[in-house]
Amino acid sequence: MDSRKLRVGVIGVGALGRHHTRFYKESKNAELIGIFDANEEAVKNISKEHSVKIFHTIDELADECDGLSIAVPATLHHKIALPLLQKKKHLLIEKPLAATVQQAGELAALAEENNVVLEVGHTERYNPVMSFIEKKVKDIRFIEAKRLAPYPPPRPGLHPRGTEVGVVMDLMIHDIELILHLIESKVEKVEAAGMSVLSQSEDMANARITFKNGCVADITASRISEIPMRKMQIFQAESYITLDYQDKTGFVFSKSATGIVKETVPVIDHNALQEELENFIRNALKAIETKKVPELKVSGKSGLEALRLAIKITEEINRHNRHYNFSQAATITENYY
Repeated sequence: MDSRKLRVGVIGVGALGRHHTRFYKESKNAELIGIFDANEEAVKNISKEHSVKIFHTIDELADECDGLSIAVPATLHHKIALPLLQKKKHLLIEKPLAATVQQAGELAALAEENNVVLEVGHTERYNPVMSFIEKKVKDIRFIEAKRLAPYPPPRPGLHPRGTEVGVVMDLMIHDIELILHLIESKVEKVEAAGMSVLSQSEDMANARITFKNGCVADITASRISEIPMRKMQIFQAESYITLDYQDKTGFVFSKSATGIVKETVPVIDHNALQEELENFIRNALKAIETKKVPELKVSGKSGLEALRLAIKITEEINRHNRHYNFSQAATITENYY
């Protein structure tokens, strides 16, 4: 075995985990040890497709790995990740980090205590447009983000994918994490509204967040849209930026002596999830070599802060619905604490 390769495993081979499996298998920097999933049919299919070993318990898989991806429903993240962090395994956990702030805080603290990599799968941070945009943002005054998707298809015996949580935790949290990263200011006020349509929690939501530096973010998320959309507009003192994460395009409009100058965001295209996994591999290998966790793009602490704000938004949706006696209200937030 090449000692320069990270020995990895995948827990959960559903909609996202199957792609984790494929990209680890293709990586020159990782050795895919095996996969685990409670769904026997799914794990057999992925095992056959990628010629990878099936493990019948998480412990058996973890004992042969340096790092693991966790791609199971958010409600199971804490239960699965906690013993793995206690074993000092490096982890990449799909977003959200956990189902509650308390659980997420425990995971982030344990990773720091045990000096292991804990990254959260906020894949949008690896979108090709982001590296250029991060150099262009300064003195942000207003952000508008829209993330729309069709309702996920039914799954026999299971919730449709992602609907074990509301749309804030399912989709909006991507933009929440991005905005917290770009603005770097404390939240002053949150206003929000939302409603359930097809699931037991909110399927559409809008949040208006005011930060202590004066910046305002208006975020809309829906999983009942006929047409998918992932867009953001960033307004600054003398420029504004438009981003389309779905099409991987962007433009910067800047004030000049003669008017407005339009600049196209240069994009060196890549698969965001693949880049995220390669980054996790590099960080875990570096941590193993140096005995020190390097700076992480989306650390456990970053995932915790995104979760904290997502839960605050959900709480405000519930408060709004109760106040106006709306019959279709979001899931009670006591489940998140």
